[in-house]
Amino acid sequence: MFTSKDIEYRSIYVVNCITERDLRVQSGELLLEDLQEGRVLTKLPFQKILALLVIGHIRITTPLIEKCKQNNVALVVLKPTLRPVFYWADSAEANFLIRKRQYEHPKEDITIARILVGNKIANQLKLLQNTRKRDDSTLCAIEMCKEYLDKIRIVSEYAELMGMEGLTAKVFFAVYFQDFDWNGRHPRIKCDFLNATLDIGYTYLFNFIECFVRMFGFDIYVGVYHRLWFKRKSLICDLMEPFRCIIDKTIRTSINRGQFKVSDYKVSKGEYRLKRDESKKYSEAFLEALVPYKMDIFKYIQSYYRCFMGNKNSSQYPRFTI
Repeated sequence: MFTSKDIEYRSIYVVNCITERDLRVQSGELLLEDLQEGRVLTKLPFQKILALLVIGHIRITTPLIEKCKQNNVALVVLKPTLRPVFYWADSAEANFLIRKRQYEHPKEDITIARILVGNKIANQLKLLQNTRKRDDSTLCAIEMCKEYLDKIRIVSEYAELMGMEGLTAKVFFAVYFQDFDWNGRHPRIKCDFLNATLDIGYTYLFNFIECFVRMFGFDIYVGVYHRLWFKRKSLICDLMEPFRCIIDKTIRTSINRGQFKVSDYKVSKGEYRLKRDESKKYSEAFLEALVPYKMDIFKYIQSYYRCFMGNKNSSQYPRFTI
């Protein structure tokens, strides 16, 4: 397993392969080449790589996989639309003890789920307070977040917990993005500029979180809040909840600065699709927002792992504060 020093020394790199580029291994280093111009764009020592997020089309060779395996480098490949198509990492696949704990965890126990949802709402509350807006809708949303934070501590029914999270999210988005023609959250439908941008940001967060979760050997399909669903990585969905605020804040700030714009998208069959020429800008913005929290995320998941393995009291589980 990785240590804190490993995480501090290593970085997550995004490689843009939408144009004709190639990744290969030479003299123990990773080379990114421009095939059209026949030149090396960058060299990276594998010892400094925590994970590679490749956007676009790429040939994955045996030497590349071998080097990634030797250095415990996660390899994530996404289509130009940022839809993940391949994930490879095996740093802790043999940790059967943590998986045994996961499988034995009672489905009706929502103790840990309450912590995750409460942490998410606490960060939504903080984002609303930090806007410094004091209109009626913002004040109402702030009070609602506070009310549900109190209620979550004693809620005992899973359906009720889901309802609280859903209602809070609905009010939060409506107020937090009220200056940008917000029309409701519609995941994966890409019906407007904001929903499409949120999907992109959450995709980066999802893959970022997964890189760390896989270091500990969890079964990523078994969560405590998100239930089992075919091909859904429920544990990643769980553990990204407290960190969604990073993406929400980044998007709001980037729109206010004029960095993210509706014109960055094209509309095809009713869906907003990010133009290829603009993908680099969005990648840089989201990675610049996430990388400073690299150690926070690692330590959070490390603490979560230790608490889950040790069957610790809920008060000892980690919390993340934006």
